[in-house]
Amino acid sequence: MSKTTLRRRALVALLLTGFTGAALAATPPATGLGQSWPNAADVSANPHWHAYVFVLNGIKYVQINDLNGNVLGAVGTANGQFITLPVGAYSQQVSTPQEPATLSSTAVATASPTLVYQDDSMEITATPQSDGTLRLNALSIGECNDNPTECTSHIQ
Repeated sequence: MSKTTLRRRALVALLLTGFTGAALAATPPATGLGQSWPNAADVSANPHWHAYVFVLNGIKYVQINDLNGNVLGAVGTANGQFITLPVGAYSQQVSTPQEPATLSSTAVATASPTLVYQDDSMEITATPQSDGTLRLNALSIGECNDNPTECTSHIQ
């Protein structure tokens, strides 16, 4: 093999390695869920919160933390279905279209819901409650687009 051929092959190998690294960097991590400061990009829609996305086996997990790194709650979602994960200080106050919050409370909202996370398929809002807790609400974007009344009725 000539030096030119070797150089071309080396350049191609280097470029392919670089493209692979870029592709991997664009894929959300599959580990770190439940950690205060996971090794994941903060994708929050609001500077007063931290939102982290993890993907494993086609399921997207979104974790919400406060500014101090305290895990507040998390949901898993795939194909419009949601599940509340048992992590975070307010895991029992996470509502999804399939699962209302499990902690019944007489607390009422003290402010309007704040958008914390949004992507092309879902959004998560946070609403402070009169007892000092926080309600997280995960909602399918399609649900809002299909029925605005249903969308606003989920925000508590």
